Amino acid sequence: MKKIYKQIYKEIKKYNDIFIARHIGPDPDALGSQIALKEIIKNIFPKKNVYAIGSPASKFKFIGTLDKIEDIPDNSLLIVLDTPDIKRIDGIDISNFSTIIKIDHHPKVDSYAKIECIDETASSTSQMILEMIFALNLYIDKSISEKLYIGIVSDTDRFLHDYTSVKTFDLVTRMIKKTNIDFTKVYEPLYLRPLAEIKFQGYVYQNLDVTNNGLAYIKITDDMMKEFKVDSASAGNMINNLKYVDEILIWVFFSEDKKSNLIRANIRSRGPYINELASRFGGGGHKYASGARLTSWKQVDSLIEELNNLLEEYKKEENN
Repeated sequence: MKKIYKQIYKEIKKYNDIFIARHIGPDPDALGSQIALKEIIKNIFPKKNVYAIGSPASKFKFIGTLDKIEDIPDNSLLIVLDTPDIKRIDGIDISNFSTIIKIDHHPKVDSYAKIECIDETASSTSQMILEMIFALNLYIDKSISEKLYIGIVSDTDRFLHDYTSVKTFDLVTRMIKKTNIDFTKVYEPLYLRPLAEIKFQGYVYQNLDVTNNGLAYIKITDDMMKEFKVDSASAGNMINNLKYVDEILIWVFFSEDKKSNLIRANIRSRGPYINELASRFGGGGHKYASGARLTSWKQVDSLIEELNNLLEEYKKEENN
């Protein structure tokens, strides 16, 4: 990877105007890697104009602020993080840029960049940015470290997921030793939650539907969220908590987002791969953690049916 990181650095050196984007509906990995990379570039090249762009996520505002832009100067560089497909790039038309770089840890979907830096073995895009720092001996301080740590911790669910590797631990240990961050304090803003969300979590768990094949799902309407005074992102905060329920192999939360006229599907699995199926519904992601954006409850029912069929086939193969 060192060779491709050097290529990325050479491109960064060429441009005075640099824009850093990521996927719609950003999570802490997307935001952490994005804002950390901006700080890295500004530390090395303080005279460059560097912008972290896209719609803000109020829940993760503690990670850092994003930039509002009015126009794209000629001869600008775009770096897209944590986004395998063009349609999910947030807040920008990629045709306006002279050069595009992609840095991502998801399976490849679209080829849209001059440099495609993809590592499916990485736990997160934040891990890849951290690896680049050490590979090129770039400057890193506590601010950058905290943002990358948040991204890695979030995407690995505190190092629980199977794509956490020895490299992940090695890089994180090296970072902590170098910058001496108080990583225990980093957890608080990431996991601090309002009481309303805890009550909502109780409702969700009590009202899950579970099929005989081990598919658990719930449809969360806009009215339901208003009743509990939570937003459409709240379901995503509790999705990983069902990982170790014996009777459940795939679980999916559908949350209605009336502002966007969409229904968000957060899908997790500890059995069959789900990312290919999610991609057929306009989404994608990892083999065991994916998402999709649906346009109707009819489409939701279709996804439920296909996930249940996927489990049925999986269980047949396991039995054989």
